[in-house]
Amino acid sequence: MYTMYSVKDTFKLPPEYFDKDIEKVATEVLEGKYEGVIDKNMGVVIAVFNVRGISDGMIYPGDPATHHSAEFDVLAFMPKVDEVVAGEVTELVEFGAFVRIGPMDGLVHVSQITDEFLTYDKRVPAFVSKRSGKSLKKGDLVYAKISTVSIKSSVKDSKIALTMRPEGLGKPDWAAMSESRARKTKGRQGGSRRSQR
Repeated sequence: MYTMYSVKDTFKLPPEYFDKDIEKVATEVLEGKYEGVIDKNMGVVIAVFNVRGISDGMIYPGDPATHHSAEFDVLAFMPKVDEVVAGEVTELVEFGAFVRIGPMDGLVHVSQITDEFLTYDKRVPAFVSKRSGKSLKKGDLVYAKISTVSIKSSVKDSKIALTMRPEGLGKPDWAAMSESRARKTKGRQGGSRRSQR
């Protein structure tokens, strides 16, 4: 999901920065060019750091800036199908929940929150299961699995679909609720067998 890459590129140094520390200026310029941008191969670039190997500047006719090449590292986020992620519920709507994973939000459709029937309570707002008492609301921390990824040219246009239906996903306390329910069911079954003898 998070990967570090080494990149080579060029940058322009405007004349007003000629008396500044070139490494600091290069870092600022490259941060502005890369951070928050989606690269189809790397994903969403989160940070630019460790700028090095800055070349001497080249001057082109009609352009007062100097042009330099440099090497630098970037930290990028690329969601992958079937990856299990942890995130925070940022918004609830009638058709599902948005979960923040890294710099992006993924959608858990209401049918993928749990295998139980859920109702949407607009007053809270929350999704609630009458059968087990499981609930999901804004601010909850959850585990989910990435179902599909569609990376576009911007974070806003990119789509991530998530599911929390597999066992062990969803809110951490859901697993404890399921275990407790399973023990109660097993206890009732064991008791009914004894009474039949």
